[in-house]
Amino acid sequence: MKPFTYQRAGDMSSAVATVAERPEASFLAGGTNLVDLMKMEVLTPELLVDVRHLVSHQIQDLPGGGLRIGAGVSNSELAADRRVRRGYPMLSQAILAGASYQLRNLATVGGNFLQRTRCMYFRDVTMPCNKREPGTGCSARDGQQRDLAILGASKLCVATHPSDMAVAMAALDAVVHTVGPAGERTVPVNRLYRSPSDGPERDTVLDRGELITAVEIPAAPIAARSRYRKVRDRASYAFALVSVAAAIEVGDGAVSGVRIALGGVAHRPWRATTAERELFGMPATEESFRAAAEAELAAAWPLPGNAFKVPLARNTVVGMLRALTEEAR
Repeated sequence: MKPFTYQRAGDMSSAVATVAERPEASFLAGGTNLVDLMKMEVLTPELLVDVRHLVSHQIQDLPGGGLRIGAGVSNSELAADRRVRRGYPMLSQAILAGASYQLRNLATVGGNFLQRTRCMYFRDVTMPCNKREPGTGCSARDGQQRDLAILGASKLCVATHPSDMAVAMAALDAVVHTVGPAGERTVPVNRLYRSPSDGPERDTVLDRGELITAVEIPAAPIAARSRYRKVRDRASYAFALVSVAAAIEVGDGAVSGVRIALGGVAHRPWRATTAERELFGMPATEESFRAAAEAELAAAWPLPGNAFKVPLARNTVVGMLRALTEEAR
């Protein structure tokens, strides 16, 4: 690891200004992803600005329903919160499906959104990678392809986003609150991540020095009957090949509401809006579920080594919706 300077920020405005003005500076909260990448010299910040004590560590009820979650809340605290387990079970299940107890105890909600890809070529500094060094090429396209994207990828980058939590947040229409050099703003999670076609080195729409301070989940009665399913190579401490966060409402045998988001298949949590549109008002049957999943995956652009993800994603979506429908009955 290259030498660096640690600084405990005195207040939010000075932390933001420091990182905004110094390209070699990075925010530090839990550090579970950042420190790993520093050890491999994938990232080499010269200054770490500690902000964990500056952001909220509380989970608060919103006046109209829903929750406001401070960016400093640990993943373990969020997954264990009774309001989350009862009202948004897909979120609790998604967090518990990721990492280990030790990492979840340290990792923060704000940092979870900003994890860098686990693509092996991004993490290998001896290999060309457009995400790490723009313009050098994408080694993954002609390399090991098993874990790569099938949706939303480009010739510049086919890496996937690793977060489980963010998949559930996308399905729940969560919104992140930030503070940056230009002041405060809100960004829907479904608009937080940039397309790799627009420059894969920038994962999100956040500006330099912009810090996530909180995330809000709106009230959503449908979410109380939600689930998260993660398909992976081993039962624990493995990233998703495909994951699905889903919730469904059925009235008089027809779908009256549905939320679906996919993980492990794209550069971002993939909100399955095509499948949702296809399902609304349709009979709550396996045939409808399969047709909707196939419509969503019609845009898939798999590589030879990850083409199996297309039927895997389809079958996982169908199985989740079928199980949720049978549960409701």
